Amino acid sequence: MRLGIVAVGSELMTPFFQDTDSLFLTQKLNELGLEVDFKFVVGDEPESLKLILSDAVEKADLLFIIGGLGPTEDDRTREVLADVLGKKLVFQPEILQTIEKRFKSRGLVMPASNRRQAFILEGATILPNRNGTAPGEWVEVEGKKIIILPGPPRELQPMFEEFVWPRLQSLRRSFLCRKVLKTAGMTESQIEDQIKDLYPRESGLKVTLLAYPGQIEIHLTSLAENETLSRQKLDQLAKAFQSRLGVNIFSSEGEELEAVVGQLLRAAGQTVAVAESCSGGLICHRLTAVPGSSDYFLEGVVVYSNQSKVKNLHIPAKIIEQHGAVSQEVAQLMAENIRLKSGADLGLATTGIAGPGGGTPNKPMGLVFVALATSSETTVSRNLFLGSREQVKFQASQKALDMLRRYLLEKQREGK
Repeated sequence: MRLGIVAVGSELMTPFFQDTDSLFLTQKLNELGLEVDFKFVVGDEPESLKLILSDAVEKADLLFIIGGLGPTEDDRTREVLADVLGKKLVFQPEILQTIEKRFKSRGLVMPASNRRQAFILEGATILPNRNGTAPGEWVEVEGKKIIILPGPPRELQPMFEEFVWPRLQSLRRSFLCRKVLKTAGMTESQIEDQIKDLYPRESGLKVTLLAYPGQIEIHLTSLAENETLSRQKLDQLAKAFQSRLGVNIFSSEGEELEAVVGQLLRAAGQTVAVAESCSGGLICHRLTAVPGSSDYFLEGVVVYSNQSKVKNLHIPAKIIEQHGAVSQEVAQLMAENIRLKSGADLGLATTGIAGPGGGTPNKPMGLVFVALATSSETTVSRNLFLGSREQVKFQASQKALDMLRRYLLEKQREGK
């Protein structure tokens, strides 16, 4: 069975809107063991819409069409699909009454344009919309199932859950389970070199690497005839990857790095303070975004200028003059001094060049020093990050949190 999704709307052809509906549908369909074969995004222009809908109807056995059901002239999904299927649009008085009542309940008079929404494809089953004016439709043509849903997520999702999801249960062929292993401190190619012999040859198991700035994700998928077997195969595959990559994996249950660090700090009874320059407070923001972070986060400062580093962290001006603000020496003193100033067990610091300007041959854009100070030693890492200013800042924060995570894990192992 071939499964497709068509998202309709000229707004989706601009850089300002994303098609989130198809992501929701894909997730739900995957829960049934169904995988989407194709997705199309198309604007409201009639010729383009007809071309895409004709192709999708021909290819798919189960087709979802999202959007283009509004009351205005540029909402053309109903008319174009009727043309493609060779069906009439039939006026449904009860739908019009429902729309009129919805407006009346809000003290409004229904605009005449909303009458268009009361026309339904001949032979379609109506899917009531309890959160809007556009009803959905379930149409079956020559063995194909075509499901038409409104575009707004607050309308689509409840309609799907109440009226579509129960009818799809009969299509369940297998059970699909997913797991995402999040890694830090390794590049995509480094991970690939370590795990390439672990790629499964068994059908129903898939491995996909997705690269993000400062983080590589390993997406594992298992498809089997029942949920127990699917979960068992997935867990076996995940254990093989976890055994191979070890500490480089920081999450297997969806946690963000800052949440993992928070758990480790709390478990160790340790506190941290942060001094940031190039990361501009991003580390502090990420740490404090975790509920309960006051248990372990004591203080954070953004010492962006040289003057601020001298005034607030007592970095000797001579050190900055001799080595530069972006240097191992300054990063080390920032971490040590914020630890002492705050009374925290650990001090974390960043200083670097986020760009896009400011770099030199000796200190290029993207150069970031990250330091972690403890009561006994200070470790400084020299990094060269690629990407935009925002990406460099995020990678700096990711590196800092990962340094802290690895230190806490090492201490945890030593204590056992």
